[in-house]
Amino acid sequence: MSLFRKFFGSNNPDSEGEKDNEFSKFSPDNDAPLEEQFIYNFKKNGGKFLYCENEAEVKDHFENILEENDWFEREALCYDPELFHMLDENKITHQKPKHPSFLLANCENLIAEEGSILFSSKQIKQHKPNELPANIIVLATTSQIIGTKSDGLSVIKKKYVRDYPTNITTIKYFEKVEEEDFTQYGSTAKNLYLLLLEDQ
Repeated sequence: MSLFRKFFGSNNPDSEGEKDNEFSKFSPDNDAPLEEQFIYNFKKNGGKFLYCENEAEVKDHFENILEENDWFEREALCYDPELFHMLDENKITHQKPKHPSFLLANCENLIAEEGSILFSSKQIKQHKPNELPANIIVLATTSQIIGTKSDGLSVIKKKYVRDYPTNITTIKYFEKVEEEDFTQYGSTAKNLYLLLLEDQ
């Protein structure tokens, strides 16, 4: 049984709030599985995590996010042709958007050590994080969870033998802090949803 089914079983009648509370009771140590470390750190950073066992659940969660934020028939920023169908099905314009409500993207990896999302120019072109929409929906798979940023760079080197991507960056903060926090200096907080698909 996967760690994700253990905590977030898709047919579990418990509410999301109860699942969140159940998971937040513990803090994983450095020897905990990468999945556990990532979920804990990602949620601690303010990210919204939605576990998906299959593509049908990805579609359902995506539509729920659109409904929750009233993003149907709006504009979105998206550079991945494989994701265009999700936008088209919901009448969301993605060809040269002028005022995108959100970014829909894949990512390179999920970094367990700090609960961050690793992007490159393959997903966000040459945009800096502060140039992206405030709202982001990321689709990723459980096999993309790795330990550290340096592991992520190694994966990128192996993955792109030619056409090596540029603009490699992480987004780590997913909610604004009320007090000044020097660790977030120069960072832009994003309202980020992660749709994590089980593929292991």
